[in-house]
Amino acid sequence: MAISGFNAELGKQQFLELMVTQLQYQDPLEPVGQQQFIEQLAQFSVVEGVENLNLQFEDFLKLQTLSRGTELIGHSIEFQDATSGEISRGRVQETRVIGGQMMLLVNDQQIPLSAVDAVIAHD
Repeated sequence: MAISGFNAELGKQQFLELMVTQLQYQDPLEPVGQQQFIEQLAQFSVVEGVENLNLQFEDFLKLQTLSRGTELIGHSIEFQDATSGEISRGRVQETRVIGGQMMLLVNDQQIPLSAVDAVIAHD
C-alpha cells in the first residue's frame, strides 16, 4: 500500500496515521521495502519542513505588516466611514494586525487599511 502522489496539504498527524496503518496491515510475507519506507519518511520530512516554513512566513508577514503600519502613525488619513459611508479624516493613533488584517486606530475607531483612500503628510 504505497502512498503516491502525496498531497502536501495533508498534515503531519494524518501522514503518521496513514503510515502506521500501512505498517499494521502490510503483508508479512511481502513487507514494505526499505527503499519505499525511506521514501515515505522523506515525504514526511518534506511535509514537516513545509509546515515550519509556513509558520515562519506568517510571522514574517505579520512583522512586515506591523512595520509598514508604524509608518502611518501620526499621519492624517482619509477613509470611508463604515457606519455613515461618508469620507472622514483623522490622525492615526496606533496600528494593529487583527485576523491578518491591518487595522488603524483613528478617532478612537478601528479602521481597516482597505478603507483608507488617502494618506496626508503630517499637518
